[in-house]
Amino acid sequence: MKRVAILGSTGSIGCSTLDVIGSNPGEFQVTALAAGRNAGLLKEQIGRFRPRLAVVADEELAASLRSSLGGATQTAVLAGPEGYREAAAAGGTDMVVSAMVGAAGLVPTLSAIEAGRDIALANKETLVMAGGIVLRQAAQKGVRIIPVDSEHSAIFQCLQGHRRQDVRRILLTASGGPFRKASPERLKAVTPAEALRHPNWSMGRKITIDSATMMNKGLEVIEAAWLFEVPLSAVEVLIHPQSIVHSLVEYRDGSQIAQMGVPDMRVPISYALSFPGRLSRSDTTLDLVKAGTLEFFAPDPERFACLGLAYRAAEAGGTLPAVLNGANEIAVAAFLDARIGFMDIPRVIQGVMDRHGVLPDPTIDQVLGADQWARRETENMIARIGN
Repeated sequence: MKRVAILGSTGSIGCSTLDVIGSNPGEFQVTALAAGRNAGLLKEQIGRFRPRLAVVADEELAASLRSSLGGATQTAVLAGPEGYREAAAAGGTDMVVSAMVGAAGLVPTLSAIEAGRDIALANKETLVMAGGIVLRQAAQKGVRIIPVDSEHSAIFQCLQGHRRQDVRRILLTASGGPFRKASPERLKAVTPAEALRHPNWSMGRKITIDSATMMNKGLEVIEAAWLFEVPLSAVEVLIHPQSIVHSLVEYRDGSQIAQMGVPDMRVPISYALSFPGRLSRSDTTLDLVKAGTLEFFAPDPERFACLGLAYRAAEAGGTLPAVLNGANEIAVAAFLDARIGFMDIPRVIQGVMDRHGVLPDPTIDQVLGADQWARRETENMIARIGN
């Protein structure tokens, strides 16, 4: 039985992970659940999975949750950053599912690695912000990092049984979101409600906007370069509207190996949890006849400016990827609050990147400092747009 802790248990990935665990009784035991502010859903998860430890965002929420749980549970309830770190490093855990949203997942994931826990990584920001630091620490601790993102899971699967030195390039697929054919005039008028209607995937609000701008794919490019130890120039992006081919690996003899499946995050989650085995599922079968024609297009660099910004940040390295990510998180939140327009997102991020003095080989404290600087600078730029 594999013992699993979930960071971000009330989010989309966390809920899907618990669905997989609940569908496979006897295979897994939940040791810790860490959420943000959704204490109501966390209470339900505690009641079903009975972890030893649960964490919420602050002490006020923790006190309320303890009171509502009463004396009928053995689950200890903690709060805030220290609680997240404790959940990540909890004793008796074999694997930590890192599914917190954004930069907040970096420090807890590092805590899990320091404690020697294998990582099922859904928090791409961990490698975007501090890929070198994270991978060095994982190597020192003998920790396996198994990707959960559908694209990186696909690449991970396509690499099994093959030599890394034979890889020519990695092809990351992207749906293109709801606006892959939109004109510049149409993009200027996009509303948050429109951007949140993804054609294929059901995801959280922030990642859905990132998919619409293709920043999500840009972050995945950076993550892939770190995770699979390939040059940035060997990571390319293809628009694939059907979301059936989740990514491909091309080898030096010209062979391309693709991983295919229905667009359901429970598939890569199942693989990460059970690797090197596979769990039995009967509800995720791909019918290629019904799937029909599969299309592939090159991304439009003008329509998807965020993708180019991500390549720029990765090429510069150092603290610039952390700045890219921090600026994006604030800009997306401002767009969802209708404080800026859809096309202001890449403009604001570029402006913040232009102002940053890159530190070439940062410590973790310098990475976190760059993240905080980017957030302040982005808020200042947004305030100027509002005026």
